[in-house]
Amino acid sequence: MDADDRNVLAGARVATRLPAQDLDRARRFYAEKLGLEPVDERPGGLLYRCDGAEFALFRSTGVSPGTFTQMAFEVDDIDAVAAELKRRGVVFEEVDVPGLRTEGGIAEVEGHYPSKGARGERGGWFRDSEGNLLGIGEPVY
Repeated sequence: MDADDRNVLAGARVATRLPAQDLDRARRFYAEKLGLEPVDERPGGLLYRCDGAEFALFRSTGVSPGTFTQMAFEVDDIDAVAAELKRRGVVFEEVDVPGLRTEGGIAEVEGHYPSKGARGERGGWFRDSEGNLLGIGEPVY
C-alpha cells in the first residue's frame, strides 16, 4: 500500500450527521436559536451549510447520549456569539471537572493543535432540542 492508498480520505469533505427524534422541533430550534435554515431537505432529513462545511439532521428513533461534543462551531468572537445565543434562549452547560471549568458557560482550554498556531481555546457547550451536545470554540493566540 503506497502513501496515496493510505490517504484515501485525506481529500474528502467531512459532513456531520445528528439524530433528531422530532425533525420539526429540531428545525425550529436551529432556526430560532441558532439562526440556521436548511439549504436542502429530503424526507426525514435536513441539510445545513456553514462556511463550506455541512451537517445534516436526520429523523431517528435513537437518542444521542449527549455525553460528548457531537459537533462544534469555531467562531471568531465567542463572547459575542455566546451572548447572542443566550439572548435567543440557548442554555450553556456549566462544567466543573478536573482540568476544565466554565464560568458563565465558557471555559479556558489549555493547549491547542500546533498546526492552528494558537496557544489554547475558549469553548462552551449547549444541547439542541434533541439532546445533541454542541460546542462553540474560539482559538486563543
